[in-house]
Amino acid sequence: MALPDAPVTVLVVDDEESIRNPIGRYLQHRGYAVTAVATGEEALEVLQRQKVTCMLLDVRLPGISGIDLVPRIMETEPDLALLMLTAVNDATSAALCMQRGALDYLTKPVDLDVLARAIERALERRAQRIEDQQVNRWLKEEVAVRSAELRVERANLERISVATLEALVNALEAKDPYLRGHSARVADLAATVAAEAGVGDEEIERIRTAGRLHDIGKIGIREDILNKQGPLTDEEYEHVKLHVVVGSQILSPLVHLHEIIAYVRSHHERWDGQGYPDRLAGDAIPFGARVIGAVEIYDALTTSRPYQEKMNPQIA
Repeated sequence: MALPDAPVTVLVVDDEESIRNPIGRYLQHRGYAVTAVATGEEALEVLQRQKVTCMLLDVRLPGISGIDLVPRIMETEPDLALLMLTAVNDATSAALCMQRGALDYLTKPVDLDVLARAIERALERRAQRIEDQQVNRWLKEEVAVRSAELRVERANLERISVATLEALVNALEAKDPYLRGHSARVADLAATVAAEAGVGDEEIERIRTAGRLHDIGKIGIREDILNKQGPLTDEEYEHVKLHVVVGSQILSPLVHLHEIIAYVRSHHERWDGQGYPDRLAGDAIPFGARVIGAVEIYDALTTSRPYQEKMNPQIA
């Protein structure tokens, strides 16, 4: 068996007993649970000890005025349906109270039927406001949950895209026994160098990823040149130099790799401006690209190649 709804609690605040008591009796007769007090201080005490749904508040009170009381009331009970009681010449003050949170005002002497309808309207507005707040909270929670899910999905897609590209690099290097594992070694060593340089964890991981992908553009280089035993001709070397541009173009649709793409494109730039493809110099070369460029040379020197002897790490 469902319990009956609790009666709506109305607090009447008016220093005139001849107004306060008749209003209280009328509202009780209509089924409201009524508390009546004469001052603002008493009203605040009531709000501290019990839940109040609706309040009738006189604008002119001894002590704290109704105008000054409104913000304190709304701070204590933000969902309160507040109606002001005002004399004819206090309409401006009542309007100010409405700007501060009151829902309506009534001019004294108050017609009781008009009062009843005003209370019903205020309670309906209160209920609508509470419902809107609940809907807004629900929407915010839903947005937060969905945003978190989208972030996870995006992160997963980003990891999958990078993993796929790394697989392509591995497949490319597997064709050449001298290049096998080159990108993985460059990635790990570049990350170590970056960590020693004191950069943050996110930058270290960007440099590691760029190290894994720095030679992906070699997919666009002719195999006869990649597999050539011995020095390249000038024309062949110019063709090989295109791999940094091709690599950045392959990665360009993956906008989350923005910095990584810059490292891939610029890892063959040189401090003196004699590198490629953009002839950047000095600090204009992204830090990650500088690290990868240095590490790649070290790996090439310390790895067996058909055209050079493997160099001692200290000498390299």
